Amino acid sequence: MNQVVIARDDPRTPDVLQLLEKHLAFAREHSPPEDVFALPAEGLVSDDVAFFSARDDGRLLGVGALRWLDEAHAELKSMHTAEAARGRGVGRVLVRHLLDVARERGVTRVSLETGSMLAFAPARQLYASEGFVRCPAFGDYRDSPYSTCMTRDLTA
Repeated sequence: MNQVVIARDDPRTPDVLQLLEKHLAFAREHSPPEDVFALPAEGLVSDDVAFFSARDDGRLLGVGALRWLDEAHAELKSMHTAEAARGRGVGRVLVRHLLDVARERGVTRVSLETGSMLAFAPARQLYASEGFVRCPAFGDYRDSPYSTCMTRDLTA
C-alpha cells in the first residue's frame, strides 16, 4: 500500500456502489434473509450516516460508515474491504478512522452487528483486536444465532 487516504464519500459513486453490491451479496450468501442488515447505498445517504472510503492513488480499497443512534452512541455500518486489498490492514485503518470520527463528535460508545458464521470470523477478530466486546442486541437488532453484536466504550 502506498498512501491510504480515507475521506467522506458518496455511496452512489460507481466504484463504491459496486463494492457495496459485493458487500450485500456476501451478506446474503452467508446469512438468512431475515438476518441481513447490510444497508444498500440509498440507506447510507442519510443525515444520520457518515460514509467513508479508503483509497490508494484513487483505487477503492474499502468502505465503512458511522450511523448515529443518539448523541452518545454510534454504530459501525457497511464495513467492507475490496477482495484485492484484503490482508493489507485496510479494515483496521478504516475502523480506527471511524472511531476517531466518533470521538470527535462526542460519542462515548460505538457498537456493531456482524455475522456469527465462519465467513465473518475475520471481521469479528478485527473488531475484537480493536477493543470491541460482545454485547446484547442493541437498537433495532434482535437476538439471533446468526448475529454477533459487539460494542466499544470510547471513554475507557
